[in-house]
Amino acid sequence: MSNIKLGATLFCYGTEYARFQYDFEECVKQAALAGATGYEIVATQMIPSYPNVSDEFLGLVHDLKVKYKIGPVGYGANNDKGMRHDRNLTDDEMLADTIIDLKAANKLGCKVMRSQYMLSPAAFERLAPYAELYDVKVGIEIHNPETPMSPLMQEYLEVIRRTGSKYLGFVPDFGCFAIAPNKPHWMKAIQAGVKEEHLKMAADMRYAGVDIEEARAKLMEAGAHPAINATLQGMYGFVQFKSKEALQGLLEELKEILPYSFEMHGKFHYLSEDCVEPSIPYEEILAVLKESDFDGYLICEYEDELYCGGTEFTKRQLAMEKRILGI
Repeated sequence: MSNIKLGATLFCYGTEYARFQYDFEECVKQAALAGATGYEIVATQMIPSYPNVSDEFLGLVHDLKVKYKIGPVGYGANNDKGMRHDRNLTDDEMLADTIIDLKAANKLGCKVMRSQYMLSPAAFERLAPYAELYDVKVGIEIHNPETPMSPLMQEYLEVIRRTGSKYLGFVPDFGCFAIAPNKPHWMKAIQAGVKEEHLKMAADMRYAGVDIEEARAKLMEAGAHPAINATLQGMYGFVQFKSKEALQGLLEELKEILPYSFEMHGKFHYLSEDCVEPSIPYEEILAVLKESDFDGYLICEYEDELYCGGTEFTKRQLAMEKRILGI
């Protein structure tokens, strides 16, 4: 039987934070007001002394936990291979950086750390004893365009099974289950002058598996506004989508990796007033989660591509999850 706890990443309030409308305390306060019982902190965004956690910041986190009854449960690590201008970081360097993140997560009291697939499977395997030492479970984020059983994710799964470590696993991001075009991208394209008929044409070609260059050429031949290129790139990139017929297979993939999943990222790009995400099938995904043995946080994660702020959307997302899960 599942034990799903609802949280929010403070990344939801990234627009307000970047505009100095919210400071760190206000982000924590808003997450609590939205109904989250724990929060994820993206370290590079909101820890002033990153990659280390200062005693001053730790004190602030503790004070806010007392004040708002909500504290950090997830740590969003940074895995940046491109820190140098002349070469990518080596596995040894990536491992060393990730160990520093582990120390920071431990200091903050986070039991789960989200890592990214810039950390290679080989380096991930070498991380196991350090994760055990610092008592922090490290989950590779399964982010669109990857899926739970895509070839790269299977390499991480092999590592997890081979090591038998309870500290290596996954953090699935619900964006990888998208079955319709990204609504904010669609809205911005129309605002830029793209005709809806051309957007539908692009989506149909993506569903059909048409190569991106062929799709682009056909759109230009049809007289599409050049602004459609940004939307098209997203359709083939980090906000791509599958057909509705492919959803069941994706959900079976989710079931396969659920025993190794420490946390879920409830990605959403837009929520209407009736709390429906147009591209990500939450009813179906949460039905699988509810019927599983998953024990952990479902962290809602708003990507503010419309730059309108995440305060209201985060409230809607948590309300939607509570309704579907019946909690």
